[in-house]
Amino acid sequence: MNTIEQPCYTLIHSSSDAEQPSEMQLKQDLENGDLNAKCLALKKTIQLILNGERLPNILMTVIRFVMPLEDHTIKKLLLVFWEIVPKTTPDGKLLQEMILVCDAYRKDLCHPNEFIRGSTLRFLCKLKEPELLEPLMPTIRQCLEHRHSYVRRNTVLAIFTIYKNFDFLIPDAPELISTFLETEQDMSCKRNAFMMLIHADQERALNYLSTCIDQVNSFGDILQLVIVELIYKVCHANPNERARFIRCIYNLLNSSSPAVRYEAAGTLVTLSSAPTAIKAAANCYIELIIKESDNNVKLIVLDRLVALKDTPLHEKILQELAMDILRILSTPDIEVRRKTLRLVLELVTTRTVNEMVEVLKKEVGKTHNTVEHEDTGKYRQLLVRTLHSVSMKFSDVTASIIPILMDFLSDTNELAARDVLVFIREAIQRFEVLRPQIIDRLLSMLPTIQSMTVHCHSLWILGEYASTTEEIEGVVSSLKSTLGDLPLVEDEMKKAAGELGESENQSDKQQQPQQQQQQQQTPHHQQKTDDRPPLRKFLLEGNFYLGSVIANTLVKLSFRYFKLEPNVKRQNLFSAEIMLILSAIVHLGKSGLPQKPMTDDDFDRIMLCLQVISERSPGLEQVFTAQCRTSLSLMLSAQAEEQAAGRKQRRKEKVVEHVDDHIRFSHLIRGSDPAQSDDIFELSMNMAVSGTKKEGLDLSSSKLNKVTQLTGFSDPVYSEAYVHINQYDIVLDVLMVNQTSDTLQNCTFELATLGDLRLVEKPQPVVLAPNDFCNIKANVKIASTENGFIFGNIVYDVKGSTSDRNVVILEDIHIDIMDYIVPASCTDLEFRQMWSEFEWENKVTVNTHMTDLKGYMNYLCKSTNMKCLTPEKALSGDGNYLAANLYAKSIFGEDALANLSIEKAINKDDAAVTGHIRIRSKSQGMAISLGDKVNKVQKLTLKSAAAS
Repeated sequence: MNTIEQPCYTLIHSSSDAEQPSEMQLKQDLENGDLNAKCLALKKTIQLILNGERLPNILMTVIRFVMPLEDHTIKKLLLVFWEIVPKTTPDGKLLQEMILVCDAYRKDLCHPNEFIRGSTLRFLCKLKEPELLEPLMPTIRQCLEHRHSYVRRNTVLAIFTIYKNFDFLIPDAPELISTFLETEQDMSCKRNAFMMLIHADQERALNYLSTCIDQVNSFGDILQLVIVELIYKVCHANPNERARFIRCIYNLLNSSSPAVRYEAAGTLVTLSSAPTAIKAAANCYIELIIKESDNNVKLIVLDRLVALKDTPLHEKILQELAMDILRILSTPDIEVRRKTLRLVLELVTTRTVNEMVEVLKKEVGKTHNTVEHEDTGKYRQLLVRTLHSVSMKFSDVTASIIPILMDFLSDTNELAARDVLVFIREAIQRFEVLRPQIIDRLLSMLPTIQSMTVHCHSLWILGEYASTTEEIEGVVSSLKSTLGDLPLVEDEMKKAAGELGESENQSDKQQQPQQQQQQQQTPHHQQKTDDRPPLRKFLLEGNFYLGSVIANTLVKLSFRYFKLEPNVKRQNLFSAEIMLILSAIVHLGKSGLPQKPMTDDDFDRIMLCLQVISERSPGLEQVFTAQCRTSLSLMLSAQAEEQAAGRKQRRKEKVVEHVDDHIRFSHLIRGSDPAQSDDIFELSMNMAVSGTKKEGLDLSSSKLNKVTQLTGFSDPVYSEAYVHINQYDIVLDVLMVNQTSDTLQNCTFELATLGDLRLVEKPQPVVLAPNDFCNIKANVKIASTENGFIFGNIVYDVKGSTSDRNVVILEDIHIDIMDYIVPASCTDLEFRQMWSEFEWENKVTVNTHMTDLKGYMNYLCKSTNMKCLTPEKALSGDGNYLAANLYAKSIFGEDALANLSIEKAINKDDAAVTGHIRIRSKSQGMAISLGDKVNKVQKLTLKSAAAS
């Protein structure tokens, strides 16, 4: 078996469309060219070798004509060349020419220039041939005494690497480096030497640390970081050593380096669960977030605080620091603020809630006094939602929050104002004591509201909860003042006529009303609307949905007024006043004065309300006055149940060990001991290499599911690939099997991509013996969320054959969009906002034999990795139609929205589901790819139905 796993340290990009020079041309340039020509030829040689070209005759040319040169650029290029050039024969023996190269290494290690010495020593770390390293060992030892620190620290690295790979070449390396460490003064050299002792002879490293543990704070940050790593590893392996080194970790929390403080805090948390240790680490994290300027660092450290909060023992300690965490809100980045508010909301208690509300009030005030920016509006919205959650959690502070939030109703940012109204709606429903205060404040704010949507929500609340005659009359009075003088059409015509000027003839003013309206239409659109009352302005713009909201509000108020007022005469006066307002709105809608005419739906709604007021039917009274509030109560209780279920689910997910898990002996140690957990340095390295950790994943089955057969069983070369997708990277682990009795030379796995994919490196050619096999790897980068294809072929030569190269065409590898889409959540308001903003829509028709509406929706969610945002209670029950909103997010931060509208024929249990799915996203590729995925999973249902 051949496994192509050659050591590789250098990646150099080369343009694939550039003209490739011949070996003869390169040799001429290397022999006879000037210095620049030799540099250019050597660069091209390196690129060709990296791309798999074999240049067997170029090695001696480089040794004769390039290696003797003293130019620094040439020296640097030669180090790359020696790294990648083949140094052995096919049978594994060292090439004879490498003896000359070894002598050149030795001369460079004795060179008077420290840069050449140091770079040569760094290069020796990459050599994997002990035959080349053995003659150089005395010279490497001498470099430990060089006057320049650059040479000494690279010497330590070289000795460390050589000892790790070939300890027989320098068996006394730990003792040598320990002696060097005691006399060395440069921090970078000490760091490298100490790091080597940690990995090579930990006992010597501990002895050195014990001698200078009181001086650790005076060391450089690079050495302090290595000391933190050593202390963690020692205490992780032997918990009894904690008392010896824990004070050193405490001291490092005050280091001048942010990196050292961060690592020390993380180590302290893993080594001790004492309240003082957790509090010190949390304070260190908070100070790092406040003082660090990089927002990415802030988010990373915030994640550490969130992880601390998720541990039940540590949560109570963090609750005491909730006010300190609020200091992070001084950061202008919206993501940092969002995560901070979410964290603080979970840490707030009855003891800190009043202080927290005062801080949030100040933050609300700051958003009024700053220049309006996109993030300012979002931050204001976050503050509103946080105060909403706090007031629902602690009802005592609701009364003090309401006046502050009411000021947002007149804000130009509609999102914040709508969130305020959602909060007011829930507060006025839950806290009856606060209703008079909220009604009074809402009435005073009504004339200042600038958004039609906010007006609609405010009027609904007023119509639903105004419960005394004074409040009802106040609402009607405010409505009349925000509509202006009635009737609306006559008042508008008078204003328009007055603006035409006194020079008009009296006969023109006495024309028929219809002709006069047509004459005034054009001047009306050019008329200034700033002095008009707000509701009239919205109606003249054609927003007659507001008119239907006014009609509903007035009907509710009328029924409530009739119950409260026993005087029939006053009841009739009130009804007449209401009917005048509604008829004036209808007249305005049909007059032709507004920019857009009234729709039939709005007209029918207002006329229905007029009829209800005139007839005063008891059945309709029940609908308007009782059932609306009952529906709201049911919706709020459903939301509360859903949130409680979510919290319960999160608590379940915190279970670290289950009763039927395998027992490790380290579990017999106390739970606070770090020995029971894995090495955090190893875990972080594994996560950095392999991506995020996936819980509950059966690797044996998932790998088999992702194996793609690329060629047929009867092809000369059989090939299959395991496709591993890790965030932005796709790794193809390819197996190639020679099924012939011939030796296949220059067997090359050639790939190309379609879509937003890019091949990172070209797989190297291999030689396959008869019936032999090998594994090769290819890396592909992903740039966006859309479907992609990888295709190509296998090209090879048969040994001894004079025919052309042989080609085996490969099956296409389909990169599924589902591999980088995950379910996500958002609020209804956010969903509607994104739905209106996203411009790319893909409408997919439902085509399936499935007969269950909810079953089809669940199948779709499971197949597309989307989450259903519609509450479970809204989907419960029997019916012949279903509508639901679905949402998902990609690893690139892109949002995917879907609206499912399906139905089935009435009284036909075996009728198939019909309807459509509307998919929206910000990018065209994601909308199309998700639509293709939906069509694909629908075809599977058709095939399974046909098979059954």
